[in-house]
Amino acid sequence: MTSFHEVLFPLDVALKSAGGPERRTDIVSFGSGREARNARWAQSRRRFDAGYGVKTLEALQAVVAFFEERRGRLYGFRWRDRLDSCSAATGSVISPLDQVIGIGDGTASTFQLIKTYGDAFAPYARAIGKPVNDSVRVAVAESEVSAGSAFTCDATTGVVTFLPEHTPPPGAVVTAGFKFDVPVRFDTDYLEVDLSTFAAGAIPKIPLVEILP
Repeated sequence: MTSFHEVLFPLDVALKSAGGPERRTDIVSFGSGREARNARWAQSRRRFDAGYGVKTLEALQAVVAFFEERRGRLYGFRWRDRLDSCSAATGSVISPLDQVIGIGDGTASTFQLIKTYGDAFAPYARAIGKPVNDSVRVAVAESEVSAGSAFTCDATTGVVTFLPEHTPPPGAVVTAGFKFDVPVRFDTDYLEVDLSTFAAGAIPKIPLVEILP
């Protein structure tokens, strides 16, 4: 991913912000009252407003400094989504069995971290490209393997690589548990800060948008 800084947006602000996934759907309505729907995006894209998390002048100054160092929209960065930042269910302990990331064939040694949403009708597999360093746990055929001696995980891409002699055998289910961040950028090159209204409780808008690989 080009033009990206591997740095986390101020966590105290991020955890109080608002946002979530966005999709793009075309809907055509017919005279009969029926409609046709078509998904324009294969992947969802998350949007956030960090302004909701700015509660103090010190936090606002930290965000402005962060914005300046990123040169506005130029450089991407890591964002911690309070709603969705790990492979496990909310409040659960991460397990190496949380998410299926592939099936061994005896040859493949690299697997992309994936988080799957839903299971009954149309499960959505989301590639995870920014795992939290040292948070990844992996299992092969339900047996956990050791990081460093059996596999490595690139924290900048989310790719798990098995070391020689540890390649998953044919048919073995490869699973993983992990924490992760969302790669985002500012969705504006201008931050309007009005300190007079800020002191009275006004919230500046600080839009962010997910960067898709």
